[in-house]
Amino acid sequence: MFNCLDSVLRATPALPVLAAVGLLLAGCGGARQSSEPVRVAVAANFTATQEKLASTFTEQTGIALESSFGASGALYSQIANGAPFQVFLSADSERPERLEKEGLVSGEPFTYALGALALYVPGGVPQGDGEELLKAGACPHLAICKPELAPYGLAARQTLEKLGLWESIQPKLVQGDNVTQTFQFVETGNAEAGLVALSQVLDRPAEQMWRVPGDLHDPIRQDAVLLKNGEGNPGAEAFATFLKGPEARAIIAAGGYTLPGGAE
Repeated sequence: MFNCLDSVLRATPALPVLAAVGLLLAGCGGARQSSEPVRVAVAANFTATQEKLASTFTEQTGIALESSFGASGALYSQIANGAPFQVFLSADSERPERLEKEGLVSGEPFTYALGALALYVPGGVPQGDGEELLKAGACPHLAICKPELAPYGLAARQTLEKLGLWESIQPKLVQGDNVTQTFQFVETGNAEAGLVALSQVLDRPAEQMWRVPGDLHDPIRQDAVLLKNGEGNPGAEAFATFLKGPEARAIIAAGGYTLPGGAE
């Protein structure tokens, strides 16, 4: 329910989103609300991009964000049990939909990014063929997220199932609670390879990673939603709207995600 902000945007269609946000804050008592940070629950894969979004948003609106990162399943449980988050950026569409059915959201969930899975191998992917590397069983340990907690873990499981490897690879799996921990397992040498978010390895040499083809797993549709705790809070509503704007979309695309509706 973005009534106040929506009315500003409708009245000023030519204004950039952040300019409209400024009008919202001036017209809706935002100065008082912005003294408290907006509490945002964020899927771990989105950590680096969220930090850039938060920096830009705060710089241009004066509204501070307090972001907490974790597996989407764990964050969902916290929200369902009363954690005081105001906006939720999940790594899937399932959890926001469940919160909506449980009456814990304000407004409808929306897709802010489409994620991609990558095989990260610091020792290198021979000939760039990650599928062949996995099938050859060349890595003694493979890190993935726990499928029941993290959408990227579910995508990893679906990929391994599609390749016919899920049963045979069980002894080699090292499972993290979230994609950040999974990535750390590889970085610290506890696993020679890992199926992680593409966004986490964009700055690594190309020969160290293999982008998993999208047809090996279900789409990773990452949805966001304004929570009941954020209803009527101009800062929380402004950030939810900011996520849909061109500046945020450019930051999200630069972070290794595909944009809903395609590039602008």
